[in-house]
Amino acid sequence: MKARVYVTLKPGVLDPQGRAIQHALENLGFGGVEGVRQGKFIELELADGTPRESIDEMCRKLLANTVIENFKVEVA
Repeated sequence: MKARVYVTLKPGVLDPQGRAIQHALENLGFGGVEGVRQGKFIELELADGTPRESIDEMCRKLLANTVIENFKVEVA
């Protein structure tokens, strides 16, 4: 079984990497980019039947810094 974890910064948290990406896009001639937020994508291979609660706990304990980041899990 696969789980896809998307980790993004919470609203209001400064995103220097996102700003650097936006600046680079503008320098490459891509106008109209009004904002960029950078995040992480993690794909987990798990044993069939792994409980959703275990995946959420993995995210809270290691994969996301829940003080400044949100996470979303999709189980395939």
